[in-house]
Amino acid sequence: MKNLLLYIRSFFYLLPNILEALFSKPETIAYPAVTHKPPAGYRGSVRIIAENCIGCGLCVRDCPSAALKLEKDSKQSFRLIHYRDRCTSCGQCELSCKFNSIYLDNTYEEAFSKRKAFIEVLVNKTENK
Repeated sequence: MKNLLLYIRSFFYLLPNILEALFSKPETIAYPAVTHKPPAGYRGSVRIIAENCIGCGLCVRDCPSAALKLEKDSKQSFRLIHYRDRCTSCGQCELSCKFNSIYLDNTYEEAFSKRKAFIEVLVNKTENK
């Protein structure tokens, strides 16, 4: 009997929310027919100006989600790899870079089902390109 009363009480407690959800318009877009347009100020994809990057590793060191990886062969030979599935788009890499080579734009990246699609080589300054 006590369980039944709790069930009825919770039903009437949630009834206004249930009715609102049933009779309101959906808050989603008609994806994929309509493409997503991010709002102004959206920090999306990490981009880089490869000519400015010297491979100092400040962006890698300060990234809180370990979304950047620097593979150094020598002082002038390195690769900067970005793991988009780890990135939170916080902008710390952009703040850390002293050479203005890394920045975030408002590009919206589509989802993928394979993890390899999220791994992106931003800079490839290796000797054997």
